[in-house]
Amino acid sequence: MRRLFLPALLLLPLAVAGCASSSDEDPNVYVEAPVEQLYNQAMDAMLAERYDQAGKQFDEVERQHPYSVWATKAQLMSGYTHYLRDQFDDAIIAMDRFIQLHPSHRDTPYAYYIKAISYYAQIADVSRDQSLTEQAMGALNEVVRRYPDSSYARDARVKIDLTRDHMAGKEMEIGRFYLRTEQYTAAVNRFRRVVDQYQTTTHVPEALLRLTEIYLALGLKDEAQAAAAVLGHNYPGSRWYAESYALMTGGKRPMTQGEPGRGWFGRQIESITDIF
Repeated sequence: MRRLFLPALLLLPLAVAGCASSSDEDPNVYVEAPVEQLYNQAMDAMLAERYDQAGKQFDEVERQHPYSVWATKAQLMSGYTHYLRDQFDDAIIAMDRFIQLHPSHRDTPYAYYIKAISYYAQIADVSRDQSLTEQAMGALNEVVRRYPDSSYARDARVKIDLTRDHMAGKEMEIGRFYLRTEQYTAAVNRFRRVVDQYQTTTHVPEALLRLTEIYLALGLKDEAQAAAAVLGHNYPGSRWYAESYALMTGGKRPMTQGEPGRGWFGRQIESITDIF
């Protein structure tokens, strides 16, 4: 389901003025109808999930009554139906048009939100190009920047966190490839980027482990010890820490809480993490 919450005023039916066209009229023949009738029919079609029909009827509102208040709303709803039909590029174009024509309209925040969500819906798995992920991040941040106290911004912040985790996942995938092919400098750059730029994501513990592995492979024991210590300090219960501990201590497992003695590695963690 791609249904998103709608501003209340967009859902209100209009009081119908005038007579509806006869049901036996040829649907291919142009018949002018009151704006109330056209908008209500479009809303009914959208709520019934007849999105193609709804989009055409919203477009008809604007075409037949271009200077009405409801024509402006129909522009927004037409773009929303593109989103519902997975026509994300068309939805983005429609939202950009609405924003350009109505920069101060009360529903413009919603247009920014639909644009951002249309990018977000196109985020590909980490094995593919992430340019749309970056565009989604930019559009979501724009919603937060412009309308920080809105309900749209609250949802955008959640999606920003998920998007950042996705981008970190892409860095990890590339870093693992470089590690497998022993391109250690390139791998370090990728894993360091995860640690430095995506600190709140779920990928940081593994990135620290991979750095530990690489530094040991390069004979850089101090750097390996530092990476493992940061991992142990921040993620002491993770399997990534257990693996790094084993690497640094020749296969030993880390002591669990309550076990006596800290051992060499525990003392090193304390001495290094005091620096951070």
